[in-house]
Amino acid sequence: RSLIFPPLWAILTLMDLAAKKRSITGKGVQALRKEGRMPAVVYGAKEESMPIEVSAKDFGKVLKAAGESTVITLNVDGEIKNVLVNDVDLDPLTNLPRHADFYAIQKGQKVEVEIPLTFVGESSAVKAGANLVKVLYELEVEADAMNLPHDITVDISVLIAVDQSIKAGDIALPAGVTLVTSPDEVIVIIAEAKEEEVEPVQQIDMSKIGDAIEKKPKEEDAAPEAA
Repeated sequence: RSLIFPPLWAILTLMDLAAKKRSITGKGVQALRKEGRMPAVVYGAKEESMPIEVSAKDFGKVLKAAGESTVITLNVDGEIKNVLVNDVDLDPLTNLPRHADFYAIQKGQKVEVEIPLTFVGESSAVKAGANLVKVLYELEVEADAMNLPHDITVDISVLIAVDQSIKAGDIALPAGVTLVTSPDEVIVIIAEAKEEEVEPVQQIDMSKIGDAIEKKPKEEDAAPEAA
């Protein structure tokens, strides 16, 4: 799959999200959703869980730009919290977000998150007819929450022959970012293209069909029925 991200200026303008404390819980949240509001919760290592609500439309924009690896400035009734999207519950019918968990982070706190991979370049092996098999689409890393990369680039132009691969340990990470995924995990590999085996069509011996028709007794040759 290809990942397309908005320009940096668009990301920066979308990283602020307004919220307010929520007193409605249980089945009452259905009324919130009908008003275009989405129930959510914010919590952290040094914070108790707090029910909140946000604009469903605004959250959708922020999630698309930030994903789950970019810090969001959450303004809860004037109180600013730096958060990461920790979990999103999607409606099984519409596939739209219907609830979110925000994790509040402290300055200097390190977190482990999965960063999406962006594949760039062209492989000469693929041009020659081989297959490019993508195994991983994210890498788990540890870093200061405020310095998490938005994505990690994988240059596939270095793959020039069948069975060549790029592993997690081959990726150069930004300063301050530590790999958590096993360095031996394969991200992408070149595989030999295999032709589909077509089962041979069984030939029908038309001569035998003709013999069978000739041997079938005619109606007038059939034995008369007993009276």
